[in-house]
Amino acid sequence: MLIYHGSGEIVRYPEIRIAGYTKDFSWGFYCTENLRQAVRWANRKPEPIINVYEYTPDDTLNILHFSEMNDEWLDFVAECRSGKTHRYDIVEGPMADDKIWNYMSAYFRGDLTRQQFMILASISYPTHQISFHTISALRCIRFKEVLDLGKTL
Repeated sequence: MLIYHGSGEIVRYPEIRIAGYTKDFSWGFYCTENLRQAVRWANRKPEPIINVYEYTPDDTLNILHFSEMNDEWLDFVAECRSGKTHRYDIVEGPMADDKIWNYMSAYFRGDLTRQQFMILASISYPTHQISFHTISALRCIRFKEVLDLGKTL
């Protein structure tokens, strides 16, 4: 399966980097199977580049998969975004983009019920992310090529 990493640089050898804030599934190397989404990620950079990888799943790894935004996904993302880590090698599922994150913030403040959050989240465009959290997980992906988007997209 092909997956994409939108970036401002060529990433032949992915790394797990600990940054100043945690993402939806904690610290890791994030990709998507959705090329349009990778383009959106890349276009946030001055030199947008799409790194393309071949992903070969390894059933011996500890993998968590969310097929949709649900209560378990919401709780997991909330914990990861608050700085908690987890024991998974790979996590895959929907992404809490800026729009979804605004809904989540309203839910955490008590401005939305969980049910209201789920209704709003369900009408958002579909997103996908797969994050690699261990060296063993990174061995499942092989750099294939680069799509240079230039300034045209």
